[in-house]
Amino acid sequence: MSRARRRPLPPPGRMAAWVLMAVVVLVTLLPFYWIVRTAFSANAALSAHPTSLLPVDANLGGFARVFGTQSTEKALAQGGSGASLNFWRYLLNSVIVSTLVTGCQIFFSAMAAYAFSRLHWRGRGTLYGLFLAGLMVPTIFTLLPNFVLIKQLGLVDTLLGVALPTMFMTPFTVFFLRQFFLQMPREIEEAALLDGAGKVRVFFRLILPMASAPIVTLTVLTYMTSWNDYFWPLMVSYSDSSRVLTVALSVFRSQAPQTGVDWAGLMAATLVAALPMLVLFACCARRIVNSIGFTGIK
Repeated sequence: MSRARRRPLPPPGRMAAWVLMAVVVLVTLLPFYWIVRTAFSANAALSAHPTSLLPVDANLGGFARVFGTQSTEKALAQGGSGASLNFWRYLLNSVIVSTLVTGCQIFFSAMAAYAFSRLHWRGRGTLYGLFLAGLMVPTIFTLLPNFVLIKQLGLVDTLLGVALPTMFMTPFTVFFLRQFFLQMPREIEEAALLDGAGKVRVFFRLILPMASAPIVTLTVLTYMTSWNDYFWPLMVSYSDSSRVLTVALSVFRSQAPQTGVDWAGLMAATLVAALPMLVLFACCARRIVNSIGFTGIK
């Protein structure tokens, strides 16, 4: 009987790559694990065991303070501020703003991308180049002009004012969809036009269904970007009626008790706020990667 051959070891370069990848994954996941560890700890006991890798005096007091189900006396006893956080109101505001931004931005960007890729009109290339130049403009340069515009429109401290600057279209979204539209065979569109369909009907009945994969990808990315936006909502929202969840976390952070910051409650609120986006990305991660890779091939 011949001895079974030992499986050869992988090359040193591959082993080093796997080790490096493991280190990168560990460093990437460590902050999230620390959020979970702090969220399930007792805030009053965190200062006594700051380096513990496991939750300190594990309990759900931080989540109870976030959802407003804990009494003021118990919150103060556990190291909280005792102030209430209107979590469900802030969550609803974030859902409304993100849905409004995502729906309008994808729709209008798809129409612009179709015009830049499939329609022929004078100055199309020049206008598209100027439009793409917007990718090189830092977002911080547009904050002040947008604020002045929103103020003149009387939309400060409203959900529409929070959503309006990114509601219509962005250069990246138009560029992303245009690259996909350019790869569509023109024969299908020409056949529909010969059958009597107009450009509008072709766009809604033919182009959009065929572009469902990149549209879903952009929908997820846009929704996540809008959900995580902080600086612009901070500038234009001043009350609970328009305050989104990311800004509410900073308000919760400022409501620190005399003993220090309520880290357990803050991390619990952060975890709850990030959980919908984590689930959304986990469900659509494969589609996003495949769509980005496919769209980048020309």
